[in-house]
Amino acid sequence: MTIFVDTSAFYAQIADDDQSHLAALAMWSRLSHEHVRLMTTSYVALESCALLQSRFGMKGTRALVYELLPVVDIEFVGPRTHQMAVDTLLTANRRDLSLVDCVSFLVMREQRIDRVFTFDRHFAEQGFTLLAG
Repeated sequence: MTIFVDTSAFYAQIADDDQSHLAALAMWSRLSHEHVRLMTTSYVALESCALLQSRFGMKGTRALVYELLPVVDIEFVGPRTHQMAVDTLLTANRRDLSLVDCVSFLVMREQRIDRVFTFDRHFAEQGFTLLAG
């Protein structure tokens, strides 16, 4: 079984002042013991890195790069997926929906992944099963 990991899950694990921190740590531990495949996209990895660097400096970036990402398969986003996500974003015409989320939805559907480790309600709106949040 494959579980998609979103930025909010990465962030909550590292940000000990985040309201979802303890839930994120517990879920990560559970998933580690279940030996499921964890995957994300290069866009989520980039977004997570930028967010953590902005909020916590290089300490946050190092935690992501050295502690979390090594056990997650990263799907690199190509031009076709990027353009489809841009089209989806522009069609949705929603200020609160991100390009990164649109890419995630497309990749999850293409790979038939229905479960996601996230605290972002947009995934539930799209019909995915949230493992946290």
